[in-house]
Amino acid sequence: MDPLILTLRLDARSFAFFDDLRREHFPARLNHLSAHLTLFHHLPGEARERIEADLRALAPALPLSLRVTGLRSLGRGVAFELMSSELSALRAGLARRWSPWLTPQDRQGFRPHVTVQNKTTTEAARALRAELTARFAPFTARGEGLLLWRYLGGPWERVVDIPFAPGLAGLEPPSESFG
Repeated sequence: MDPLILTLRLDARSFAFFDDLRREHFPARLNHLSAHLTLFHHLPGEARERIEADLRALAPALPLSLRVTGLRSLGRGVAFELMSSELSALRAGLARRWSPWLTPQDRQGFRPHVTVQNKTTTEAARALRAELTARFAPFTARGEGLLLWRYLGGPWERVVDIPFAPGLAGLEPPSESFG
């Protein structure tokens, strides 16, 4: 079965901000995805029912407050760093529950970020980071739900959207598929 990816659904304004930058600065031929904040990169597809049940049981009742604190160099790319004690606690609880399934990448420390550029030259990345840093001011965003995706060898297909608050269920999340 195809592996699963878990991301945080961002509020529409923040998603649009990050996604616009990603479309502008990520090499177009390599940009198969919309902007996203990944919580887990590789979960077992055969455990989908259990994963969905865990997500529904552990999803917060209210949106999470996120603080966008700065920019991070990825070497050949740039990402915005985010902080949220509530998000970190949610992710840690899921990591404990899913510990036997976690890949080395998902066992590493959690450093929430949204990548807006990658797979470019170090010079281009350095220039973009300097440009974005010069006009950066910390801001807040919201995590409004969890999105579970099926990895299709490049593109992603949305499996389920679990909103954090019942009133958010009708809001439009990112597109049905990435890629």
